[in-house]
Amino acid sequence: MNLAPSSTVTEKYFGINIVDEYRNLENLKDSSVVNWMREQTKYSTNTLKSISNRQYYIDKRKEFDKRKSFSVNSINVTENGFYFYLKKKPEESTAKLYFRKTFNGTETEIFNPQSYKPENKKNYQISYIKPNFDGSKIAIALTESGKEISEMIIYDVKKNKLLSDVITNCWPSDGGGVSWFPDNERFIYLHYPVIDPNSIFFLKNMESVIYKIGEDPQILNDIFSKENDPNLKINSEDFPIVNLPNKESKFLFGYIAGATNFVNTYYKPLNEINKKGSWKLLFDKDKKVSNFIVKGNDIIFVSEKNGMTAIYRTSLLKPNFENPDLIVPNTSDEVINGLSNIKDGFLFSSTKNGVEAKLYLYKKTHVEQLVLPFPAGDISIGTQSSRSNNFWITCSGWKNDSERFKYNYALKKFTSENLSPIIDYPEFKDIIVEETVVKSHDGVDIPLSLIYKKGINKNKHNPLLIDAYGGYGIINSPYFSKTYMLWALEGGIMAIAHVRGGGEKGEEWHLGGFKETKPNSWKDLISCAEYMINKDYTSSENIAIWGASAGGITIGRAMTERPDLFKAAIIDAGVVNASRMEFTPNGLNNVKELGSLKIESEFKALLEMDAYLHIKKGIKYPAALITGGINDPRVSPWMPTKFAAKLLANNDSENPTLLKIDYEGGHGGDIPTLQLYENLADIFVFAFWQLGHPDYQLKKDEKK
Repeated sequence: MNLAPSSTVTEKYFGINIVDEYRNLENLKDSSVVNWMREQTKYSTNTLKSISNRQYYIDKRKEFDKRKSFSVNSINVTENGFYFYLKKKPEESTAKLYFRKTFNGTETEIFNPQSYKPENKKNYQISYIKPNFDGSKIAIALTESGKEISEMIIYDVKKNKLLSDVITNCWPSDGGGVSWFPDNERFIYLHYPVIDPNSIFFLKNMESVIYKIGEDPQILNDIFSKENDPNLKINSEDFPIVNLPNKESKFLFGYIAGATNFVNTYYKPLNEINKKGSWKLLFDKDKKVSNFIVKGNDIIFVSEKNGMTAIYRTSLLKPNFENPDLIVPNTSDEVINGLSNIKDGFLFSSTKNGVEAKLYLYKKTHVEQLVLPFPAGDISIGTQSSRSNNFWITCSGWKNDSERFKYNYALKKFTSENLSPIIDYPEFKDIIVEETVVKSHDGVDIPLSLIYKKGINKNKHNPLLIDAYGGYGIINSPYFSKTYMLWALEGGIMAIAHVRGGGEKGEEWHLGGFKETKPNSWKDLISCAEYMINKDYTSSENIAIWGASAGGITIGRAMTERPDLFKAAIIDAGVVNASRMEFTPNGLNNVKELGSLKIESEFKALLEMDAYLHIKKGIKYPAALITGGINDPRVSPWMPTKFAAKLLANNDSENPTLLKIDYEGGHGGDIPTLQLYENLADIFVFAFWQLGHPDYQLKKDEKK
């Protein structure tokens, strides 16, 4: 294989020289760079397609889809009981928008994204939907080729037609969503002034604006932004999001969001919506408020200020966040991570180790744990309105496909209310899920989820695939992953390492893998791999590790710190050159999580977590599949490209290094179903190929 063109740049930070041999690969307009990326992608694609039995994964996913007949997601129920949702049939590449007046009402298709701008010949996906309060209109966000930046259109349900309004430069699914006003004609959304990813102003100077249906969307009614509110010291990379929490709320809430769990939050009376300078600080990020609801003149919130999650209340007329009323104390070993408003009280959910979920109802100062329809690893809650007691939960787990239930408030029990069929998967009946803990390098217990086939023999030959993330306080929650199930069905062991940096044990767990403590993320993963070897589940020659996005730090540093411990590494759109993240469009925002080169302690932390800089000459590295998306707005595609280039030039082993850029994709989502299955199939077969599974080897005529 041809090595990448190299042009070395040396920079000094705090007396330390940083040598970057492939800085030139960051220039995606350079024809030599473009050509090399395409050559590597072509070679990698051909190699992956030459692995025997690759079609098995794709065919099984298609078979599962046909078995289900259709799938449903993004369910929204309005205050008058209208249902809006996305539905996709097996033969369709993308979901369509449907509507029914009641759960048992007649289903009506109201929008097909494939009919949108057919002259563009693009595969549009619906990335977000939000109906207004009475269900008379619904905002629909559309994106294509994984770009995530969207344009919104409005469908008028009463008139049964698409309105002419087209709102460009938005990203509602990642920017706080759409917040409708009680008049059902206006909503707030986050506007992105520049959406060209090649511009230095991309993902900068965002502004929350009000849009009224029928008006010119190019004339922006800015109510919260760096320019509109200079006294709030909003940075150019911040996400200034405004929310109206419910129809009855007398206040608007604005928060300066980004890659951080706790934010400065402001509020103003609804009748002062366009009055400049009227935002007041409600609470700052040091109060560690993760979630809140509004009931009348009170705000009820979840906080971790005292080192554990608890629920508090204070008045919006005279807020006191220093000494609020404690209404739900912390429960030992549980992290409160959800809070939802209903008429007679509120709901909250919790998890233990991120894998055992519970649900509680608070009513008249009394807390009641609700009996779930079945034990769940994760619960999501949907409510109808703050004036109704109707609510729904979706339960899921490693072996349970997501099921939706409505709570009968009178009978105090859940009844099934699924808009899509619940399918049995008899081939998975002998799959075992085991939850355990592993001692890490410093004695801390790391939760580890194991998925494998019943009766598997413990021996050094078992293919083990470990998935790890560890960032932003995100919980790697249980969900029904058919990839995991198929891996186990083919004789492999699947492991999910709940490493520090995530949120499985609250903010303390997050801070345990954050900036200067980030090494715990990959050391936890290393400890999990060693545990599996010591317990005779497998051997180092049969371990593959897999991570995406910020999980690229965990996987990249594990393979560069302990290349002897793993046979293969898969990094999907990963942050593998962390010290250069600050110079990407989304980089300044991520300084809050990863750190900045301008601060010495954070520079040293970035240096330590930068897998690219830790690749050394003459080391035998594991096989690697490195992927990226050309339209990725979160992790620039040059980052995986640089990592693969340096690995190819320095690796002293004969293990393959494959770079595969998706030229019709972005960060992994918002792509047609078959494209998604193709990408997952590559990961699946690459891991089995490298771990020696006899059914997943290069075809004879393809062997070198």
